[in-house]
This record gives sequence, structure tokens and C-alpha cells, in this order.
Amino acid sequence: MIDLYALTSPNVQKIFIMLEECGLPYNTKFIDVWKGDQFTPEFTKINPNQKIPAIVDSEGPGGKPYTVIESGAILMYLADKTGKFMPADKAKYFEVAQWLMIQMANVGPMCGQHVHFSKFAPEGGDYGKMRYRTVVNKLFDLYNDRLSDREWVAGGEYSIADIAAFPWLRNVELLAVDLSSRPHVKTWIDKIQARPAVKAAYAKIGAIKSVRDSATDDAKDRYFARGKYARA
Repeated sequence: MIDLYALTSPNVQKIFIMLEECGLPYNTKFIDVWKGDQFTPEFTKINPNQKIPAIVDSEGPGGKPYTVIESGAILMYLADKTGKFMPADKAKYFEVAQWLMIQMANVGPMCGQHVHFSKFAPEGGDYGKMRYRTVVNKLFDLYNDRLSDREWVAGGEYSIADIAAFPWLRNVELLAVDLSSRPHVKTWIDKIQARPAVKAAYAKIGAIKSVRDSATDDAKDRYFARGKYARA
């Protein structure tokens, strides 16, 4: 059995989707980051970086419990465990790995910063807002070009490269991205959204509750590492 430490962020959504796609049994243990659950000693033992998602597989390598942190590593671990959504052919394998790294190093961080500066930063930070909006739009163009002559992002088949990018690129309203000039991304999003496992994942995600809307200013400051929690 797998314990998934989660809430609702795009990085967590990847793991819900992967677990549903693989048909693996799992328990969800909610870590409400808006309450500071990620900073408890109990969770810090699981992930010293104090972030979700994380998993603990009771039947890990050698039949022993095994912990995996970082969403990209979790996707790779689950692909290896099940033999699904990662090609056996080495050339295709590393093609998928490259596009997984593009998501991890670019799509996630840049979309996250774009949302932060557009939704949570104080007024007046126009440079940050413009920079991240520009980079996010360039990434959508990158994926649109990539998908212009193929059905899936990498490896020739639906893979963890698609699962990793989808929760971020589907957020076009939050990211204020226009898909009218990116038809290949839209087609790709629509195909993934129609998958039964993805529908099942989002049904579970949609039922998750947090205290985000009622979080105190201090809780927000701690979450964003600002105010008295800043180290700059």
C-alpha cells in the first residue's frame, strides 16, 4: 500500500493521476500547507524539504517501506514499480526523461512564480509579473510546437512526460494564457482530461478541503517565507 501525502497543488495532482492510471491502491494523508502541517516534526521526517507530494510505499525495494519525495522522482518510481508510462526502449526512455526535466525545471517553477507574483505579491512588482508571464507564454509556445507533429509530448506514447506537464498547462485561466493560438496544446489537454483515470483523480482532488481561504496572515507569511519568516 502507498501512503500519499498531498493536498491539491499541480505537483500533487500529477501523483493522483499516476496512481489512478497505474491502478495502485493508496491512502491519502492530507497535509494542509495553509495550516503549516508540512512543518511538523512528523512530516519533516518524511520530507526534510517540508513540501508535498511525498509517498511512502510499504512494499518498496526489497519488500521494505520506502519513501520518495519530489513529484518527478515519484513519477519515475511509480513507472519503474509498475512498468507503465515509461518506455523500455532506451532512446525513448531518455526522451521522456528530458521532457520530464523540462517540466520540473521550467514549467512548474515558472508557472508557480507567475501565479505567486500575479496573485500574492504586493502591488508594484511589475518586473516580476512581466518576466514570469513572458516565460510562461514561451513555455506554452514550446509545448504547442512540440505537439504540432505528435500526439504525445515524448516517447511516442502517453507517458509521465504528459502526466507531469498536464496539471500545470491545464490551468490556462489561472495563468491567463490564451490557447486560441496554441491549438495543439488545447487538443492535448482535451485528450488527457477525457481519460477515465484522470477524471477519477480530479473527482478525488475536487473533494479535498483546506483552510486556504481562511488562513491567517501569519500562516501565509510562513508558507511563502516572507515577513518575519524571510531570510533575505
